[in-house]
Amino acid sequence: MRIANHAGRAVLVVSDGKGADIATASNGRFGPDPQSVYDQWDAFTAWAATTTPVPDVDIDKSRLESPSPAPSQVVAIGLNYADHAAEAGFAPPKDLPPVFTKFASSITGPYGEIELPEGGNTDWEAEVVAIIGRTTHRISADDAWDHVAGLTVGQDLSERLLQFVGEAPQFGFAKSYPGFAPMGPWLVTPDELPDRDDLALGCAIDGETMQDGRTSKLIFSIPRTIAKLSEVITLNPGDVIFTGTPDGVGLGMTPQRFLQPGETLRTWVEGIGEMQHTFR
Repeated sequence: MRIANHAGRAVLVVSDGKGADIATASNGRFGPDPQSVYDQWDAFTAWAATTTPVPDVDIDKSRLESPSPAPSQVVAIGLNYADHAAEAGFAPPKDLPPVFTKFASSITGPYGEIELPEGGNTDWEAEVVAIIGRTTHRISADDAWDHVAGLTVGQDLSERLLQFVGEAPQFGFAKSYPGFAPMGPWLVTPDELPDRDDLALGCAIDGETMQDGRTSKLIFSIPRTIAKLSEVITLNPGDVIFTGTPDGVGLGMTPQRFLQPGETLRTWVEGIGEMQHTFR
């Protein structure tokens, strides 16, 4: 199942370019607010499994928004690929990866323009984003996938000058400019993925590939990450987790390379889709 946020309404993606408005198809039982679907996730998926929605929405890519536009928490994981940790100059984490937040005001959709901070060095970080479907606290890794509504494509855009300006890194603050948490194009439930534990992901700038990784190389897999987070925090339905980026970021290049006005960044995840953003 694929669920899109199309112009602020929850839509079941039926085929390429066609969708069914969830509020209309369910006679108002679910939706139209995309965030509200996660609050009733078990009931919603039970309904969706037994319904044949009538396509009534022409999906316009320019009108797609984040599949979780207003989560109670945006959690992000750092240094979760060994090669990325090495290019950043850190040892791979053993017991727990760095955990930080991105402020919700940085969320944007899968297509459009993003303004670069003046005088900054903005970097790219292609990531798989997990969206929570059930209240999650103190669960095991074996049970974690049952708490995931689905996955989507994400970019953990990062302004590196601000990130390293002080005595300690400013992870969340430097990664929360407007538009610095794009997600989309839609949520895909794990059962629809070719292998939920081994997905190709990457990004390209103006056609030049910058990152090309696989989630099977995560140090902390998606279920293990969720289990570790749930030891401390309670994850709520609709919360999003940026699960980490593979190597190939601009910070680790020689010479370093950062996003420039006019460039277009395409980001993809196998079995889910892609995003595309132009910078100004």
